Amino acid sequence: MSDPGIVMMAVSFFGACAYSIKTIANTFTRRWDQKRNVADNSVVTVSDDRMTRLEASVEAIAIEVERISEGQRFTTRLLTEQAQPIQAILPKPGKFDTPH
Repeated sequence: MSDPGIVMMAVSFFGACAYSIKTIANTFTRRWDQKRNVADNSVVTVSDDRMTRLEASVEAIAIEVERISEGQRFTTRLLTEQAQPIQAILPKPGKFDTPH
């Protein structure tokens, strides 16, 4: 190991490995702590007032989604009705004699 280039590469490699292992260990430690904290705080109470507001919001969203779907059905019906007469007007291929 008298070549300084090889020594620098080895030190860099082992330094990068140590940093990567440290980062991965910190990530697992944080996740483990978060899971433990979530398990400790699993009992959460929701007030009746908040639940009422949530139910009203869900109802309003359901009504708006129904309106959007009704508009989509109406638009689709208009487009299909409009497309049918155009197809009836167009000549079918093969019914015309060409003057050659």
